[in-house]
Amino acid sequence: MSGEPLLSVRDLVVEFSTERGVVRAVDRVSFDVHPNETVGLVGESGCGKTVTGLSILGLIPSPPGRIAAGSIRFQGRELVGLPESEFRRIRGQDIAMIFQEPMTALNPVFTVGNQMIDVLRRYRGLTRRQARGAAIELLAKVGIPAPEARIDEYPHQLSGGMRQRVVIAMALSCDPKLIVADEPTTALDVTTQAQVLEQMVILQREFHMAMILVTHDLGVVAETCHRAIVMYCGRIAEKAEIGPLFEHPRHPYTVGLLESIPRVGEHEKEDLAVIPGMVPDLLHLPPGCRFADRCRRRQPRCDEALPELDGREDDRSRVACYFPAEPPT
Repeated sequence: MSGEPLLSVRDLVVEFSTERGVVRAVDRVSFDVHPNETVGLVGESGCGKTVTGLSILGLIPSPPGRIAAGSIRFQGRELVGLPESEFRRIRGQDIAMIFQEPMTALNPVFTVGNQMIDVLRRYRGLTRRQARGAAIELLAKVGIPAPEARIDEYPHQLSGGMRQRVVIAMALSCDPKLIVADEPTTALDVTTQAQVLEQMVILQREFHMAMILVTHDLGVVAETCHRAIVMYCGRIAEKAEIGPLFEHPRHPYTVGLLESIPRVGEHEKEDLAVIPGMVPDLLHLPPGCRFADRCRRRQPRCDEALPELDGREDDRSRVACYFPAEPPT
């Protein structure tokens, strides 16, 4: 994608101190997000995708966590090392986050309206009456019926889908340029998931914002994202545009993830494909490829040194593998 990136992450390293030692949860991760683009951060639990998202907003708990190295630049401004007072001006106003569980993002003792009005007054300088009107309008935009009544209800009075829509409305309230959505539909039933995702895509286009979608669900990525970044054990295994990634995955881990997606059709009675083995302990990582023990393409070279992403940063497809599947010519 041409033009200057909105967000540029370079060689990001995030570590956590534990009783057993220092865990490197994110290890030299680099990627860009351009205006109006949706990028998916994909991988199984513990791969570092959520930690990457939290790093962008300066929300890594310290201690025990810290950004040990790397750069995070937003609109050309370095965020790593920024004082908390400066970060507060950026959070919500320029970069917002949608959390996985809305009950952790909403205060149970205040009504939806009180929480939204407080944000709107603080960041947009509206009067209380203006903020209430803007809040009702936002609730309507995210698909909440009868927003004039819902605005005076408490979070526990709403369904899970409604609460998640409120969180999305709050994230949109300051018209941010970038939203980090951390598994925004995981806690919802399948029907509600589809409705919320569709609403998020519509709102992204309407508000002209970029989005990082953190998820383990490749189906969600296929429906909503322009590009995907596949992570494994804190590192990027593969990054590509959605079409090439799904049509011709190159990293064996990506291939395994795609093969494990349930499909309806002539083979629906066959056993579901699985990736054999277990994710290695982050405290005792192998010197070579971290996926080698589970890989069908494993060769002696894979155990000797960690593979780096091939190609240039602006290439459409990059993979960290010594023996990747070759893209079609």
